[in-house]
Amino acid sequence: MSEDPSKQLENNDKEQKNERFIALARELSESQESFPFPGIDPESYANTKSSEEKTPGYATPIDALVERFENEGIKVALVGECPNNDDVLILPSGSDDIKNDSVFPRFLQINETMDERLKELILMSKGQW
Repeated sequence: MSEDPSKQLENNDKEQKNERFIALARELSESQESFPFPGIDPESYANTKSSEEKTPGYATPIDALVERFENEGIKVALVGECPNNDDVLILPSGSDDIKNDSVFPRFLQINETMDERLKELILMSKGQW
């Protein structure tokens, strides 16, 4: 029995979006470009603060990260040989500590003046592209 054509189109669309997301992340990561920090989404900030209270010392506190993002700017990092969406991270420009100094692109706010590639990456991460 063959797959429903509309389901097949939906799967192809998801696969193309994922490929675009990873390609964009790879481009931004390899360039090692630094971007101005656009801010953290308030809901993501609150959720991260709550997690920190439950597991203190697990990673760099979000307030310290925000300060570093503001001072250093941000960069995109890609983890692994065959990355997926959860392997795309945002780090302070001066850090390579993926384990402790990272947030997901979906945590970032969007603004009109930001690099269009970064904006697209964030929107895709939030499932809005």
